[in-house]
Amino acid sequence: MGKSEVKLLGAWPSPFMLRVRIALHLKSINYEFIEVDLLGPKSELVLKSNPIYKKIPVLFHDGNTILESQTILQYIDEVWPNAPSFLPSDAAQRADSRFWVAYFDDKLVPALIVALAAKSKDTKNAAIAELEQGLVHLEEVASTKLSKGKALFGGENLGYMDIALGPFLVWIGIIEKLNGVKLLNETNTPSLLRWADSFFSHAVVKTIFPEAEKLIEFAMKLIPVLRARPELRLLLGISD
Repeated sequence: MGKSEVKLLGAWPSPFMLRVRIALHLKSINYEFIEVDLLGPKSELVLKSNPIYKKIPVLFHDGNTILESQTILQYIDEVWPNAPSFLPSDAAQRADSRFWVAYFDDKLVPALIVALAAKSKDTKNAAIAELEQGLVHLEEVASTKLSKGKALFGGENLGYMDIALGPFLVWIGIIEKLNGVKLLNETNTPSLLRWADSFFSHAVVKTIFPEAEKLIEFAMKLIPVLRARPELRLLLGISD
């Protein structure tokens, strides 16, 4: 497949975009990466491609425009079925994986944003507490799914939950570093901690993940941008 047939619109630091890149690399799909600047105004291509949410990533394939990372992952797995599948073949397991990824995006991602960018210490601490609780819930899932010697949710290879949750590990680490906390630890989340090591050891992850120090530098530039966005001010507890 030529590069022109698959194009990915995204930004290098975005964990949502990294989800899609991992999936494309796992399937050995050639693609063209179109970079956008997360720190600047929304690009015309983003606004035109995703007029509803005005967000990345966006996948272009065979004349189709596919939006939202969860949907894109499922699209990739269905359209390229001959390559190793990362969604479980069992319907119940597939539904369970989708549930926990949706839970992470709906509950933990907003808490991550607040923990990173909130001005108020009380607001930030409340978000960190919410993250801790959410990770404990995921620990319960991990301790079951990673039993019997499994290193990854997908077993021997990266699965849907690995691909969806793994890109946020670096951002959890950034929040830990900036706030002097340990969200992943041997006491509360031992299974997740071991899973994180396995995730970062995977060859595809090593190939495409940005360096942690580069992401920390970007995060410091991103914080004032997040605080300035009207749609995030209420979430971040900013009233002035």
